[in-house]
Amino acid sequence: MDIDDILAEVSGDGLPAETRDLQELTRAWVTERSAPELLPWPSDLMERVLGRIHQQIEVVEEQVGNVDPKTNFRLIIIQTELERFKFLVRSYLRTRIAKIDKHALYMLNNPTQKARLSASELQYANSHQTLLEAHYRSSFLSQFPASLQRLDDTAGGISMIEQPDTDTAVFVRALRDVEEPIVVEGTDIGFELRRGDVYVVRWSAVREHVMNGGAELI
Repeated sequence: MDIDDILAEVSGDGLPAETRDLQELTRAWVTERSAPELLPWPSDLMERVLGRIHQQIEVVEEQVGNVDPKTNFRLIIIQTELERFKFLVRSYLRTRIAKIDKHALYMLNNPTQKARLSASELQYANSHQTLLEAHYRSSFLSQFPASLQRLDDTAGGISMIEQPDTDTAVFVRALRDVEEPIVVEGTDIGFELRRGDVYVVRWSAVREHVMNGGAELI
């Protein structure tokens, strides 16, 4: 089973809750890795997934040492599924942390981006930025004039805060038809999204449709 199989029919009503959560987590993981900016934290999904991981760990710990072949086989299946969920969660969190490390100051100063952080991520971003500023000040900023020590200076109309490149090209697949044509800002290029179509386009042009579930990154 590849990623396309896992993502297929993600909204299927007849699928078990665990399978739907696995599909949603996989889609969130792929999208987060492909998008140049931090995406909203899926609090409900992560609460369910982390709760299920905790339950499965308890089951494995309770059954360790059981010599019943049927129980052992069941444990193998549970552990395999557990490792799949743990891999996705770890990779997903590492991807988000890498973006926070790169754009912490931007996220903390941008209300939209800040709202996309989980409580733990917000705490991490604040700690990361505090430590980074302390390091810079002790290393070289303290030797500069006070007017040149700010890390968020916008003098001359140029911001020192590094932002994600929203013009990065991404692969996007339409999950449903989009009625209005999509126009790439700053160009005369326009196109229509039809279900199943795949495009390589700027993230800024399709961000809204990915956010509202009309398209997915691949």
